[in-house]
Amino acid sequence: MVRVAITHNESIEPAIHEALDHLEVGGLIANKYVAVKPNETWASPEDTTAVTQADTLRGVLEYVMQFNPRRVVVTGGAGAEETENVMRYSGMMGVIEDLGVEFFDHNRKPVIEVELPYAPNLDVIGPQRFVMVNPRVLEYETLISVSQIKMHATATVTMSLKNIAMSYPAADFYGHPRGKQYHKHDFFTDMHSFIASMAKRFPIRLAINVGHPAMVGTGPIGGHVAWTGIVVASLDPLAADVVGAKLLGFNLQGVRHLWEAARLGVGRGDIKQYEFAAMKLPEAIERFTSSVYGHKLEI
Repeated sequence: MVRVAITHNESIEPAIHEALDHLEVGGLIANKYVAVKPNETWASPEDTTAVTQADTLRGVLEYVMQFNPRRVVVTGGAGAEETENVMRYSGMMGVIEDLGVEFFDHNRKPVIEVELPYAPNLDVIGPQRFVMVNPRVLEYETLISVSQIKMHATATVTMSLKNIAMSYPAADFYGHPRGKQYHKHDFFTDMHSFIASMAKRFPIRLAINVGHPAMVGTGPIGGHVAWTGIVVASLDPLAADVVGAKLLGFNLQGVRHLWEAARLGVGRGDIKQYEFAAMKLPEAIERFTSSVYGHKLEI
C-alpha cells in the first residue's frame, strides 16, 4: 500500500507539518543534498496566485531543516518570467533569505544533454528524446516537489510531475519563455508523454500538493482561485498527483500523463492501493469542493 496524507487547515504551515508527520521523511533528508522545487511558473507584483505561496515554502523548509540535511537548495526555473523575479514577487525569496538556504536558478547555463526514457513496448512514446538541463539538477539526492493543485489547459492538471518536467529544461538554452527561438524542441507537441518521461528520469522523492490556492476553470495562470487549506503529500509522487486530480474531478485515465507515468513505473496509479492518513478521500473531496464551488460534491 502507498501512504497518502491529506490534511486541512486554514493556516497552511500546520497542515503541511501534519501531513509530513504521517510520512517517513527523515531518512530522505538527514545528511542528504535536498532540493525543494516550488511552483514558480509566472507571477507579477499584482498577481501571485499561480505560484507557491511564501508561507507554503516556509512550512516545507522549516520541516525539512529539522532533519539536518547536509545541504538545502530551493531550485527553480520559471517558464514565463525570470525565476528570481517570480521568487521576489511571491515572497518566496524573502523566506529563502530569512532561513538562510540556497537559491539556484536551473534555467541558467551551462547545460548538458540528458536522454529521456520511453517505453515503446507500452506505446508510451513521445517526440522529445532528450532534454538540455543545468547539470546541477543531477546532483540532488532528494528532490521535493512543492506544487499547487491546479487545472491546466494542455496538461489537464498541473501538480508535482509537471512541476518538475516543465521547469527543468534550461530556458537560457531554449528561450524565455521556452519557445523555439533558440533551439528546436517538442515539449508541447506531446506534453503528456514528455511529463511522464521526465518524471521517470528525474525522480521525485517527496511530493507536496497544496490547494493554497487551488485553481480551477483553466490554468496554469488566470483561472478561478480558492484558498482550500488542503494538503496532499506522499513519498509516491504519482499517488499524490492522482489524489490531487481526483479532488479536481479526474480519474487516472482522465489525465494522460498520469496514466503514462503509471505505465512507466513512476509510481502506483491505482487509488485502491492507497492508504490514507489523516483525512480520508471522501472528506477531502467534500472540503475541497465546498471551498472551490460553494457546495460539497461527493464520490
